[in-house]
Amino acid sequence: MRKLFLLAATNIFFLSLFAQDPSNSKKEKKEEKKQRINAIVRQEEEGVLHYKKHLAFGLKLTNDGYGGFMEYAKVKSLSKTYLFQLDISERKHAKEEKIQASTPVIYGKINFFYPVKLGFQEQFNFGNKGNKNGVSLTGNFGGGISLGLLRPYLVEVEKGNGVTEFVGYNSPDSNYFLNGPIIGGPNFGTGWSNLQVVPGIHLKSSLRFDYGKYNEMINAVEVGVMAEYYTKKIPQMINLEQKKLFLSAYVSLVFGRRK
Repeated sequence: MRKLFLLAATNIFFLSLFAQDPSNSKKEKKEEKKQRINAIVRQEEEGVLHYKKHLAFGLKLTNDGYGGFMEYAKVKSLSKTYLFQLDISERKHAKEEKIQASTPVIYGKINFFYPVKLGFQEQFNFGNKGNKNGVSLTGNFGGGISLGLLRPYLVEVEKGNGVTEFVGYNSPDSNYFLNGPIIGGPNFGTGWSNLQVVPGIHLKSSLRFDYGKYNEMINAVEVGVMAEYYTKKIPQMINLEQKKLFLSAYVSLVFGRRK
């Protein structure tokens, strides 16, 4: 009798589990999300700030390089937000061409060029406050300081008797840099001890399409243009014009969290 009772109780327990409709749980979650979004929309219509700040990160592809940035934002009103950004990228010259060796070599490259930018921007909301599809359009404009980090481009050359060494364009034995014999290009650890810093300024303007407007998570695409001006000309390639002013266009993927 006891075994029959335990068996019946076990069957009832498992039947009750299977009897629950998993679709109900999904419907409840969707309904909760819908109600939360409607509440946020009503708050915006009444002029109440629901999110007051955010922390975001971005991956950026430019017409002459790539990079990433970190962003902290402070919401001032429904239409205006202050953005503080740290941006790090690598800028490449249009004439760079790799030559195959033991490791690829870019012949004539003088320096790696890493712009590091610390900036402030104002973000203006162009989208409607009651836009329930969750997509917002904002415009960003601002600028700040730039630091151009120049890391010497060193190539590995053979000096005879099996002796190899990394040399650069400004090395005492720079004739090897141009005439070789070149064995291979630099590795990630070369050149950092001779890093140079060139100060400058930058301006930036962009449009951001945020697909998570009424969500704690930020999922956005940003397109924009940027101008950088440095206090001296940036040597990137030999026998080519060196510039102080750089203009670029970019597209970024932005992700983060609002609070």
